[in-house]
Amino acid sequence: QSRDYGEEWVPIRDATGRILAEDIHADRDFPPFNRSTKDGIAIHYSAIEQGQTDFQVAGVLAAGAPPRVLGSATSCIEIMTGAVVPEDANTVVMYEDVVIEGGIAHVKKPPLKSANIHFQGSDEKMGALLLQRNSLITPAAIGVMASVGKSLLRVKQLPGISIISTGRELVQIDTSPLPHQIRRSNAYALFSALSKEGIIPLLLHLDDDKDIIRQKLAYAIQEMDVLLLSGGVSRGKFDFIPEILSELGVDMIFHKVKQRPGKPFWFGIHHAAKTVIFSFPGNPASTFANYHIYFKPWLLKSLGMPVPENHVILGENLSIQGELTRFIRARIQWSSGTITATTVHGNGSGDLTSLARSDGFIQLDPERQNFKKGELVPFIATNNIV
Repeated sequence: QSRDYGEEWVPIRDATGRILAEDIHADRDFPPFNRSTKDGIAIHYSAIEQGQTDFQVAGVLAAGAPPRVLGSATSCIEIMTGAVVPEDANTVVMYEDVVIEGGIAHVKKPPLKSANIHFQGSDEKMGALLLQRNSLITPAAIGVMASVGKSLLRVKQLPGISIISTGRELVQIDTSPLPHQIRRSNAYALFSALSKEGIIPLLLHLDDDKDIIRQKLAYAIQEMDVLLLSGGVSRGKFDFIPEILSELGVDMIFHKVKQRPGKPFWFGIHHAAKTVIFSFPGNPASTFANYHIYFKPWLLKSLGMPVPENHVILGENLSIQGELTRFIRARIQWSSGTITATTVHGNGSGDLTSLARSDGFIQLDPERQNFKKGELVPFIATNNIV
């Protein structure tokens, strides 16, 4: 059910974190000339082979200066880091190994041949593939693309997304809630998660009123590519979302999954508007888990990116019961090249604070009841784990 939302051009300054939609090739050799990697003197190594240690200084070359010619094996040119090595020079002796007096450079310590030169094309040849389409644009990739003159980059178009929270008990975060109310936390957690993907979503809130829900959902379905709903999909008397979505022409793909937390998860598509709808249960752990279990892989596939498969080592013995797949909050630790996960105590699906202490969810399938310390188990990361 993944979607392709097309491509667009963006300035290189705005491209970090986006997905590249073109191959990037070298427009010239990397480096484009023989480049000095040290401050020192440029010489031809044949003079050293013949026992010469004193060289007449013929000039100074700064980085960015046009190339010069050495002219004689008995001469040298002082050269700065980054400068073009003269065509008839093939070695740079760093200043630490040279004494210069009266226009004569004396080499105290003979270098190896070709020392301290980054040779033209030694990194990449002109036309070489530097970055592949469908790769994440990192700060290092930005540097590569700047070096080949890409001021505008073709990237994958991001979907337009609306986050929709429901429930009269939810109030704005800058409001002092009454004893029977709580602040809207799920919407802002989802907003933050999407912002890490470069997506700034539209935030909507629906009270438990059928007419308002129907009106705002109809608008969102027509205007947005994806809806992320939080709440209103369980069996409560005010859980109207599945019914209203059906009335609006949304085809339900499935409702409820055999997992905890997040069992009431609802997924559907409005085929005419091509709108994809993820409707999560309202409890914080359920919403947070299902975002990472279902929506995040869907988004990666839609953008042409691989979905990572992470595994961690259990740091303790665990037991589960029942027929539901369990997603248990966990914190990870690196030690000697391995990642170990230990569980974070959570007080049910409504416990928000334990999510902030977690790095993700370990996944335990119900085919077994007992899992031993040291086992490898699947891990759904909610924080960067590398």
